[in-house]
Amino acid sequence: MMTDPERKSGDRSLRALRLAAVIGAPALAIGIAWWATRSNGAPAAASGGHDHSAATAPRDSAHSVMLDSADQRRIGVTYAPVEFGPLADEVRTVGQVTVDETRVRTISTKVDGWVERLHVDYTGQAVGRAAPLLDIYSPMLVTAQEELLLALRLSRDVAHGSADARASAEDLVASARRRLSWWDIPGEQLLEIERAGEVQRTLTLNAPTAGVVIEKNVTVGQRVMAGDVLYRVADLSSVWVESEVYEQDLRFIRVGQVATADFDAMPGERFTGRIAYVYPTLTPETRTARVRMLLPNGDRRLKPGMYATLHLTGAAGQGVLNVPRGAVLATGERRIVFVRRPDGHLEPRQVHVGRTSDDRVEIIDGLALGETVVASATFLVDAESNLGTALGGMGDMPGMEVTIPPRQEPRSPR
Repeated sequence: MMTDPERKSGDRSLRALRLAAVIGAPALAIGIAWWATRSNGAPAAASGGHDHSAATAPRDSAHSVMLDSADQRRIGVTYAPVEFGPLADEVRTVGQVTVDETRVRTISTKVDGWVERLHVDYTGQAVGRAAPLLDIYSPMLVTAQEELLLALRLSRDVAHGSADARASAEDLVASARRRLSWWDIPGEQLLEIERAGEVQRTLTLNAPTAGVVIEKNVTVGQRVMAGDVLYRVADLSSVWVESEVYEQDLRFIRVGQVATADFDAMPGERFTGRIAYVYPTLTPETRTARVRMLLPNGDRRLKPGMYATLHLTGAAGQGVLNVPRGAVLATGERRIVFVRRPDGHLEPRQVHVGRTSDDRVEIIDGLALGETVVASATFLVDAESNLGTALGGMGDMPGMEVTIPPRQEPRSPR
């Protein structure tokens, strides 16, 4: 006879076997089904199964699409033939406006002293040629003025003396005047010193050129030394536009070539200039060379730091197959165009493109002369094509039986 502990142990073992049978039966069935179908290379489709391959097709798998005339007008579709003809080489790149370095002037003092007053006191201020910049007190200038006045008195004292005495006195006056002028003291101030017969405590330094202050390094009360850079002034009546051009495009660029530039700050306007310089070195990391364009800027509308889009057009080459730029659509790594077939369907076709101009694209492979392609609204045609593909793929899915409703014509008012 079994004891109670043995009976309980037997019951637990029986329940464990039953649980293992319940869990193991489905797993065994799945294993048998897998073994039976693994040699076929793909799971057998269940009866009444659905094919989802169309719904998961890649984005680039566009299909032909049929658009009636109303749909074409609605999305703005136009057509153009594939043509054969010369295509001018165009290089388009982004540049930035900079100051013309040949029109930048550094202003410094040639004597030691202290700045008593600033007439030009902020960066960006426009100055004219010979306009006052600052007043300076300098012991060197005071001494030079005293020497000039002393030479003038001596010249008057020997006015009735010998010729040698008069010549020596005149040489002293000329030497004193020359020293002050070489220290950038304007001639009108020298005349004022001679007329007044008195030494001026401060003298004014004037701008040697006209332009805009792009750098200011001086303040009132500052002690300055000979050679210190006080201002940098740039003449902005012409500016540079510098850009980077890829190595393979350098063959289309030469010094003196006419180029145009567009600016975001002035939409719809195009400025014309010339290539002034092509740098002799290449940047190894980007494989680009710097190109400099010279632009006139008489109205000062172009400001250093502005971004520009440069257009450089070379001479037209030999004839090539080409289509409008709007006909080519980039989808991932491919380029496609939509070709109009005789039955009216728009068929997507992959093409290989070459050079581009302002409005045309060279077709290396994929099209034939005389074929008609969609020239505008290509993106919308592609969207219609992919929408039809997606709807067709979902039509067999449970609960996704999609039908496109017929177009409803607007009712005329009663």
